[in-house]
Amino acid sequence: MRAATSPTYGGPDVVRVTTRPDPVPGPHDLLVRNRASTLAAALVAARAGSPWFARLAFGLRRPRYPVLGGEVAGEVVAVGAEVTRFAVGDRVTALTHMGAGAHAELVLVPDDGAVVPTPADLTDVDAAVLAAGPLTALPFLADHARLRTGARVLVIGASGCVGTAAVQLAVHAGAHVTAVTGPRGLDLARGLGAAEVVDRTVRDLTAPEDGAGLPRHDVVFDVAGASSYRRCRHLLADEGVYLTTVPSARILWRTLWTSRRTHGRRGLVAFTGLRPTALRRATLEDALARGSAGTLRAVVDRAYPLDEIVDAHRHVEHEHKAGTVVVTLG
Repeated sequence: MRAATSPTYGGPDVVRVTTRPDPVPGPHDLLVRNRASTLAAALVAARAGSPWFARLAFGLRRPRYPVLGGEVAGEVVAVGAEVTRFAVGDRVTALTHMGAGAHAELVLVPDDGAVVPTPADLTDVDAAVLAAGPLTALPFLADHARLRTGARVLVIGASGCVGTAAVQLAVHAGAHVTAVTGPRGLDLARGLGAAEVVDRTVRDLTAPEDGAGLPRHDVVFDVAGASSYRRCRHLLADEGVYLTTVPSARILWRTLWTSRRTHGRRGLVAFTGLRPTALRRATLEDALARGSAGTLRAVVDRAYPLDEIVDAHRHVEHEHKAGTVVVTLG
């Protein structure tokens, strides 16, 4: 099989498409011919080994997982002797361990892992996208945000992989959503239902002078790690919560300090990839069901075939996406 590998840390050019032995399923494994996966900013950080905390997860001196990729969407081509939930020919969507292994034509998936049938009305590309951003946005908003009809939600980084999902989920919950994005994402955010759209290149809401006069928000969801709790505190309602997907020493301390509060402003970071497998599988089923029902749209910025994986890394690293970047295989 062919796979995209990055045996050392560095820029996009360290990624190579190589031929590797076909994996052999164990008794409880599915062998999936992968058709689509995604490439998000977190995987770019894993490839680069930067910022520093990426190496805590992916290897201090060299990548622990040379094949990246967190989502598998394709067809089962072989099953282990003890597998009963799936059969050869089934279309499935799955999540890999630590966002690794999916940028390959064949992927082993444990049958008790985060793997579910793909709804018949979703393409593999749709399924891969719905298994990406929504798998971060759903737990953040369901577990930590106080969403209700009329709640005010500010999404910073609203046009990216997680941001497009967050906007849609908040809108569907009845919230009044303000989307902060670059010029490419303004029309997209409006189309996803945001009531207000702010061009971050024109106005910085985290600056007191630009944020003055704004209504206070029940939730500030910084999906891009572009701000901080301190900078956004003036945007929060008295019971508001600041959420971010990007860890730092300050937000980790803030999470420890405020996570047990029942009153007052809170600042939180969550590691959705470390959630128990059963919860990840349930969230994956939820995301695909919403996509099948039409309440959650798979937003694709651009699709790259495996042979153009280096260009995909450059695109994610240097351009501001309007949706999710997809890697197609086979």
